Amino acid sequence: MVLTPREELAGRVVRLQKLLREKGVDGAVIFHNADLFYFAGTVQRSWLFIPAEGDPVLLVKKSYARARQESALELVLPLDNHRELPSVLAGHGFGPPSCLGLDLDVLPASDYLRFGQLFPDARIVDVSPLIRAVRMVKSGFELELIKNAAALGKRMFSLAKELLREGMTEVELAGSLEGFARRHGHVGYVRTRGFNMELVYGHLLAGENGAVPSFLESPTGGSGLTTAFPQGAGKRVIGKNEPVLIDYVTVLDGYMVDQTRVFCLGRLPEKLARAHRVALEIQEMLKEKGKPGAICGEMYDLAVGLAAKYDLAGHFMGCPEPVPFVGHGLGIELNELPVIARGSRTALEEGMVLALEPKFIFPEGVVGIENTFVVTPGGLETLTVFEEDVICL
Repeated sequence: MVLTPREELAGRVVRLQKLLREKGVDGAVIFHNADLFYFAGTVQRSWLFIPAEGDPVLLVKKSYARARQESALELVLPLDNHRELPSVLAGHGFGPPSCLGLDLDVLPASDYLRFGQLFPDARIVDVSPLIRAVRMVKSGFELELIKNAAALGKRMFSLAKELLREGMTEVELAGSLEGFARRHGHVGYVRTRGFNMELVYGHLLAGENGAVPSFLESPTGGSGLTTAFPQGAGKRVIGKNEPVLIDYVTVLDGYMVDQTRVFCLGRLPEKLARAHRVALEIQEMLKEKGKPGAICGEMYDLAVGLAAKYDLAGHFMGCPEPVPFVGHGLGIELNELPVIARGSRTALEEGMVLALEPKFIFPEGVVGIENTFVVTPGGLETLTVFEEDVICL
């Protein structure tokens, strides 16, 4: 059954309200853009109040006209000054909360202090784990949007086969691919959750540039074009018989997929080709294991164990600074839950969407694979369909 936008938002609100009641939270105020988009359908500058009981209220500073047009919520009101928030809520029957939830994982400290002054008698708690738990399982509505992003990603990777040639720079190829994606609806920005987590389209890295680390919590980094943004494609010239890693996030209508393929002009050295085959084997094992109930940390341990079986553990997921995960949830943001990470006790549920990215880093470059999957009763179903062996041209 296809839900209307209003029904979709209502279902999301109801799921969060259930968690708020279970935790004894009277209501939550949300104004992080990704969470606003998820619960209100707009990212106009607003405060969204979701009570544990009752209808949510979206209070908009700018632009009220656009918020009214974009949001399917019933109660959308103008609010010029945040200091009026308590009185406006009281006017709609919401008394002073004794326990107020905020998304403290992303909220600036100044706003946290401001809310402490607005609601001096309220105990302020972090509801970001509740918000992220609701967002972790995707609806049919969301899955259709994610599949649309996957279709655009497939077109972009197909174009890479046509454009890649010896002598072009990383950034030259990146510009052509990114321009194509932008013209066909990519928003040009990848939302990530967390302070200083910055990413635009992704990483396009050739040869030894694939082994250059960066600040990003990612197995790859790359030199980038400047120390002001030291990651991703740079001015390195692409040559023969070396890996060209294209790790791009395709974002369409607010939802995304994450996908990696390795190209080569000629033939890879056998050491790298072997590691790529192992990455594919790890992916296939995790696809089979990834049924509802599977524990994320145990899946990670299986991946590390298989890399060690082939004497590749020292190159797995970064070298010399490996990241402690092999997969991550995504949807509106790139780093959603669950995380297929060391020690995670989260169990997979049907409808979760996640990216698996087993990769091996060598001084000569990066090999590996990344696809976006949805959890089904039979295991992980691949959404980002494209040839997975090293694409030799």
